[in-house]
Amino acid sequence: MVPLIGSGKFVTMAVVAEDGQPLEESSVENQGWLVKTAITDKRLLQWMLVLSQIGLDVVRTDRYLSFYENESNQARLWDILSIYTWLNPDIGYVQGMNDICSPMIILLEDEADAFWCFERAMRRLRENFRTTATSMGVQTQLGMLSQVIKTVDPRLHQHLEDLDGGEYLFAIRMLMVLFRREFSFLDALYLWELMWAMEYNPNLFASYEKPENRNNFSQQDPRLLKKYGKFERKYVKSGHNEQHNTLAVFVVASVLETKNKRLLKEAKGLDDVVQILGDIAGNLDARKACKEALKIHEKFLKKANRQ
Repeated sequence: MVPLIGSGKFVTMAVVAEDGQPLEESSVENQGWLVKTAITDKRLLQWMLVLSQIGLDVVRTDRYLSFYENESNQARLWDILSIYTWLNPDIGYVQGMNDICSPMIILLEDEADAFWCFERAMRRLRENFRTTATSMGVQTQLGMLSQVIKTVDPRLHQHLEDLDGGEYLFAIRMLMVLFRREFSFLDALYLWELMWAMEYNPNLFASYEKPENRNNFSQQDPRLLKKYGKFERKYVKSGHNEQHNTLAVFVVASVLETKNKRLLKEAKGLDDVVQILGDIAGNLDARKACKEALKIHEKFLKKANRQ
C-alpha cells in the first residue's frame, strides 16, 4: 500500500487529500513517491492521512541524539509507528507514541524486534492515548494524582486548586509519555525498567495477551502474590484497587514535591506552573525521584488508611 515502508525513507507531507484524491505536488517532498489513484477505502484513507503527521513527529524525536542524524534510523521509527497505526485503528496514532517507540529503535537493531517490543509496551500504555470528546486516556491517573497530593500535601493541592489547576492537566505529558521529556534518555529507561518491574502483576500481564481476562483482577491467587513486583504487592495487600494503581502517579507527585517551594511562591497562574515544571526537563535524577515516590506512596497509604 505504501512502498516507502521498509525502504529507509519516509514522508513528511500529505500524500492524499481528505477526499482521497492524490496530491501530485507532494511527490518531491515525499521522496518521489506519489499516490496514483484515488483512495476510496475509508480505513486506508484515514491511515494515509496520518502518515505525514507521523513523519513530522519523527523529525522532531530526540533530535539531540546523533543516532537520528541518520535518515534511515528516522525511517525505521516511521515504519514502526505507521505499521502500528494500521494494525490498531481504534487507537490510531497519537503524538507521544514516538517518544515511547524511540528507545526501542535505538536499542534493538532488528526492526521486527523493535516493533514487537513497542507493540507489547503499548498493550500496557495504549489507554493513555485513547481520547474521546468527553474523556482522555490518563484521566483516571490525573484523578489519582489529585487525591495523592491532596492527602500528602494539602497546602500545595489547595494552591493548585486556587489556580484552577486542581485537575492536574499540566501533568498529562509526564504520564502519557512516561517522563521521556523530564528525564535524560538513560534515566528515563532506568525509570521504565524500575517501574515495570515493581508494578509486575501476573494477572495483569495475562490480560495483555488475553483481553477477556481484564475483568478478573479481583480473583487473586495467594500463591502468586510473592511473584508480584514490590510496589504492586504492597498495593494489593493494602486492599486498594490495583487496576488504578500506577507508580508513575507517585513519581509525578515526587516531581511536584521537589518544586513545592517554587510552586507555592512563584506560581500565580497555570502558565507559571507549566513553566516551573518545564524547567526540569532533562535535569531530574530517576533514582532520587523513585525513592521519593515510594516515600510519598507510604505516606499516602498511611494517611488514607487513617481516613
